[in-house]
Amino acid sequence: MNDLYTYRVTWSAEDDDHVGLCTEFPSLSWLASTPAAALSGIQHLVRECLADMHTTRETMPAPIADRGYRRIAPRPTKGEENDPIQGLS
Repeated sequence: MNDLYTYRVTWSAEDDDHVGLCTEFPSLSWLASTPAAALSGIQHLVRECLADMHTTRETMPAPIADRGYRRIAPRPTKGEENDPIQGLS
C-alpha cells in the first residue's frame, strides 16, 4: 500500500513521550519512547484503520498530498501596482 498520508512526531510533556500523529486521521495518535517508534506506530495504526475502513466500505480520507490547491496572488496595495520591487515583498 502506498502511504501518502501526512505524519508528524512531537514531544508530549504531559505524557513524557513522543507522539505520532496523522493529519488526515486527527483522532489517532501513538505514544512511544523514541521519535522513530512514534512514527512507525502511527503509520501502523493508520494502516489498520484503513484496512478496517475498506472492510466496512467506509470512505477513506484523501491524502493531503493528493488534494489540489490554487495559488492566489495577493492584490497589490495602492501605490504598489506600478512598483515591481514592492510587488515582490
